[in-house]
Amino acid sequence: MQTMNKVLARWNSLDPATAAREVLPCCGSQAWAVALSARRPITDEASLIEGSTSIWLALPEEAWQEAFESHPRIGQTQAQTHATEESLRWSAQEQRTALSEDDSARLALKEANLRYEKKFGRIFIVCATGKTSAEMLAILEARMKNDAATELGEAAEQLRQITQLRLHRWLESE
Repeated sequence: MQTMNKVLARWNSLDPATAAREVLPCCGSQAWAVALSARRPITDEASLIEGSTSIWLALPEEAWQEAFESHPRIGQTQAQTHATEESLRWSAQEQRTALSEDDSARLALKEANLRYEKKFGRIFIVCATGKTSAEMLAILEARMKNDAATELGEAAEQLRQITQLRLHRWLESE
């Protein structure tokens, strides 16, 4: 019989508010964090990911928007709204490849981000792990062709992927 992950075992024992606060940096949506903590006890990573995904997909657009706003723009280090220090540290790790590139690549991405925000009314969300500025710029340009509903779904999918990566990282943190 496999032993429970130490992070999950400790998290399962926390009061609901503390548990929600602890998992919040993985996503950025309070509603998601509260709903995920309400599903405890969660015994393994697969169940955690499955629960996270079903909660995320059922959330209203406002909860998605809250999560989007907790992430910094691609190429930047500060979020639009309050983000936890852990969330900002993870964002920097996820964007490491893009942040290390030359100024012209960062400038092109910054300008494209602004065009995206003007069109869709929110920051561009992409699962940035391992992607270069050029790759993210190409993704952004392709997504600029989306209609609002399609793009909302794509942004939500990207945040779902980011959340999965962060949940895995969180479980490995002890």
